[in-house]
Amino acid sequence: MALPTREEAWQLVQEWIQSPNLRKHALAVEAAMRAYARRFGEDEELWGITGLVHDLDYERYPDMSDEEHGHPRTALRLFREWGWPEELIDAVAGHAPHMGVPRTTLLAKTLFAVDELTGLITAVALVRPSKDIRDVKVKSVKKKWKDKSFAAGVNRADIELGARELGIDLWEHVGIVLDAMKSIAEDLGLAGHPR
Repeated sequence: MALPTREEAWQLVQEWIQSPNLRKHALAVEAAMRAYARRFGEDEELWGITGLVHDLDYERYPDMSDEEHGHPRTALRLFREWGWPEELIDAVAGHAPHMGVPRTTLLAKTLFAVDELTGLITAVALVRPSKDIRDVKVKSVKKKWKDKSFAAGVNRADIELGARELGIDLWEHVGIVLDAMKSIAEDLGLAGHPR
């Protein structure tokens, strides 16, 4: 089955997702997935593109209880029609707990593990005076982690479960994703003020 090129995947993201923040989330998840692919010796293109397109239909079909179209059902149908790799399709299905799809591959486990975490790290960067993710440290995330009212929409239990499924210490996991996001700070709009 054919994997789209990175350019083709990004064109789809731009076509399907209008929200700048959701596009940045896609880029953050892509960066984290590529970092883990390198760490695990996996296919970086497959992993990166999986991260980039995982929320493709979220903006158009946010009602996850809609069993026909709700995220990520529409995207999964399209990926199958387009002949995309089953491993990508399985990972996108598995990142959405409401789908009930077990995460059996390392790709699926990693996508689930990084998805919510990128949102928490973004929130930590945005409350820094510099608004620069490169100033964020793991201890900054740890401090905000304990404040349940901070980024209250981020499911910390899912992040913990994801790290356990990967067999990686939670704070090591935070460091890997944070470093990946720092590497694309400009693209994420988290490069702060001019230095």
